[in-house]
Amino acid sequence: MILPVTLQDTCWVGLTEDIVAKRIVQSPQAMKALVGQELGVSDWLVMTQERINTFAEASGDHQWIHVDVERCKTDMPDGKTIAHGNLTLAVIATFSRDVLKIDNVRNGINYGSNKVRFTSPVQVGARIRGRQKLLAADDMPNGGIRMTYQWTVEIEGKERPACVAETMSIAYAKA
Repeated sequence: MILPVTLQDTCWVGLTEDIVAKRIVQSPQAMKALVGQELGVSDWLVMTQERINTFAEASGDHQWIHVDVERCKTDMPDGKTIAHGNLTLAVIATFSRDVLKIDNVRNGINYGSNKVRFTSPVQVGARIRGRQKLLAADDMPNGGIRMTYQWTVEIEGKERPACVAETMSIAYAKA
């Protein structure tokens, strides 16, 4: 069933053919009707040491608090490694596929972030999820809609979120 409005990922606009999202929006233009609304909440994701190590390899950030499991057993709270802040930000792309799909998109781009805050560390083994709110949907040239989202990355069992980020993407409608 396609709802009048569907959710969309902030990083992979236009790559939605095989995505099963909790909310489907019929077009980029239809996003305007959702401004100010919470779009949805993603499924839980477990932060694994493998994911942290892979991100360390990709980013070049091998700081011990992320990758040295043995040292963290004695030198970190609860004896656990923590995810990189930028890894926490990066998994928003995964969360967005769970939450939103925008149909009738020709292509799209990640337009960046306005503000990002890492407010609590994500320990290895923690379950996190993303909560997405649409702050703005503005017309752009060539049939584009620039969407500004607020993402809150929640940690299961914790009051304080791991990350609060304002991200932007542009979706271009099919002709």
